[in-house]
Amino acid sequence: MTVRVLIADDEALLRMAFTTILAAQPDLTPVGEAEDGDRAVRLARELRPDVVLMDVRMPGTDGIEATRQITRLCPSARVLVLTTFDLDEYAFAALAAGASGFLPKNTRPGELLTAIRNVAAGDAALSPRVTRRLLDDFRPRLLPTGTPDDHERLGRLSTREREVLVAVGHGLSNTEIAAALHLAEATVKSHLGRVLHKLALRDRVQAVVFAHTHRLVQPT
Repeated sequence: MTVRVLIADDEALLRMAFTTILAAQPDLTPVGEAEDGDRAVRLARELRPDVVLMDVRMPGTDGIEATRQITRLCPSARVLVLTTFDLDEYAFAALAAGASGFLPKNTRPGELLTAIRNVAAGDAALSPRVTRRLLDDFRPRLLPTGTPDDHERLGRLSTREREVLVAVGHGLSNTEIAAALHLAEATVKSHLGRVLHKLALRDRVQAVVFAHTHRLVQPT
């Protein structure tokens, strides 16, 4: 399967560099370029990319708001946000807006390609442990959320599925969860898949965010 990638960055040279790198890969195809958030949203709706490479700081509608709109309007698209620093307020805001991961802008080409492929496959472009550290850092600003629909979906989880969700929220890998709950790793993966489906979450990173914003995980 070829992964279709939309590139959103206000720097023309960076867009050109990303396009060149992607075009050289047999399984990745650059399908469009956007110089600001408004155009990124329009092109995402028009082109239906699998992955959007999203710069945070752009004129007009910034990358955070564009991410929020794209994940709402194009739920099948995964957004991979590019930030100046590895763990900053922009990265936190990107995850809260629905991004599936973030990378620093100085990431090496090979790491960028791996991240795009991982995100397209439904995985995350950063570890749950890093996500948890990020959320812990900004927890004082993180208000509890939860709509009636959220609570209804939570009620659909089995006891074991809820345990897996909490463990993911604590930043544990599938291997660590399997050891803690005395399960096979394949069983953990199956439970997590059902959790994502029942809660209508895109990926593991969103499961971590959900666990924190719904206060299923307490700070340590």
